[in-house]
Amino acid sequence: MKDTAKHQGLRNQLAKLLESKGITDKNVLNAIGKIPRHLFLNSSFEDYAYQDKAFPIGSGQTISQPYTVAFQSQLLEVKKGHKVLEIGTGSGYQTAVLVAMGAMVYSIERQNELFKTTSLLLPKLGIRTKHLSFGDGYKGLPNHAPFDSIIVTAGAPIIPKPLMAQLKIGGRLVIPVGDENQIMTLLIRKNETQFEKHEFGDFKFVPLLENKN
Repeated sequence: MKDTAKHQGLRNQLAKLLESKGITDKNVLNAIGKIPRHLFLNSSFEDYAYQDKAFPIGSGQTISQPYTVAFQSQLLEVKKGHKVLEIGTGSGYQTAVLVAMGAMVYSIERQNELFKTTSLLLPKLGIRTKHLSFGDGYKGLPNHAPFDSIIVTAGAPIIPKPLMAQLKIGGRLVIPVGDENQIMTLLIRKNETQFEKHEFGDFKFVPLLENKN
């Protein structure tokens, strides 16, 4: 699969659409304009890759709608060199957007087939993460903590305590919370024990699965 001038034009249109929907962070919009989303999808979806829609990627998972990727990325307020923990590597598209924003990305995927596919795909596309692992996202990566920010790309019934513990003071945790539908939630760590909570309306994600050895 190639990345052509036509694809670039479609990406530019997608970035403009997201801007019209309220995404204001230029770093996010530039990253969306750079990353070839069609290469993260089954080739049968290639013609639809730059629509603002989610698509299945196998293992019962989806590649998130671009607006959702942009919205979560904007809430993270990523600066160049930030250490970001991503729970749910999935197709690797969100991972790639974070890398394009200048983040050092540590990512965990629970579905082994997806983990294998994405581990091969990202380097092939020249996208360099700090650490990709197969495991339980609820536990985070304590050996690599603390993180400037943490993004969870699956719906969690509760906010996992280990993730809160792995956030730097001043760090931001973005997580969709809920069972059927989720409320996009931002936690900002104020000190060792206190977190400031903000909520940003309803989103729909696949569930965050637990207990992977």
